Amino acid sequence: MTLVFLSQLLNGLLDGFYYMLIALGLSLIFSLGGIVNLAHGAFFTLGAYLALVLTPHIGFFGALIVGPLIAAGVAMVVERTLFARFYREDPLYSLLLTFALSMIIEQSLRWYFGASPRAYSMPNELRGQVFMGDFVYSRYRFFLIGIAIATVAAVWVLLNRTAFGRIVRAGIQNPDILGTLGISLRPYLSAVVAIAIAIAALAGVLMAPLQPVHPMMGVEVGTAAFVVVVIGGLGSFWGVVVAALLVGLVKGLMIGIGYTQYSMLAIYLLMFVVLFLRPRGLLGERITRFE
Repeated sequence: MTLVFLSQLLNGLLDGFYYMLIALGLSLIFSLGGIVNLAHGAFFTLGAYLALVLTPHIGFFGALIVGPLIAAGVAMVVERTLFARFYREDPLYSLLLTFALSMIIEQSLRWYFGASPRAYSMPNELRGQVFMGDFVYSRYRFFLIGIAIATVAAVWVLLNRTAFGRIVRAGIQNPDILGTLGISLRPYLSAVVAIAIAIAALAGVLMAPLQPVHPMMGVEVGTAAFVVVVIGGLGSFWGVVVAALLVGLVKGLMIGIGYTQYSMLAIYLLMFVVLFLRPRGLLGERITRFE
């Protein structure tokens, strides 16, 4: 019984890791550009469908690289043609825009692939179990956790150890200062949107072997990712990381004690409690242009 409970906690952490991948992108896009990207879950779904299309030609590991790159290319077109028009507008307008964009993506996928769920085969190299004494866990799930940790670490290095990251962090806090130095945020905004959506698509590719691929699969994930951003706090990298792991553990705990049907409710209650005690979120930063 203890091992089953531990397995459910690990599954919850797994959910937390892919919420983290999506929430990091959401937080970056909103913090830097003021865009509430409701289409982020749709790009997660797009990543899963790209895995279906690409795998027969280049294999799973090829799809793991090429799928996010294609999504990044789409993201740059979306950023230049749509998002760029709304950076200085009320975030409510971007919310309506991205809601419409998510509907377009989902309905386009439904039209082309159909509404029926599609199965995606797990790569042979990652099938099987890992044995640690009496505890047994899926090799593929360990692989997914490893990729998620590596991706989050790479984003942290990009934001904290590069000139690109220093400008992005300055742009989040006070873009007017960059303007006085003659630094334009436009190319950085394009790059941030591309990176954020590529990571969401990466999460979609990774999740394709674990659940049926269908046009609405990004709805629950996208909603949970927004909850993570709210709990963690706007503009906080570590806030998103901590919140995602906390949300995953709460979900896994509820499933582990037999209350699967209340697992999502527990996440929303957690958000309510955090906002009641800390309206800015666990580690939310003060962002001048939003005050």
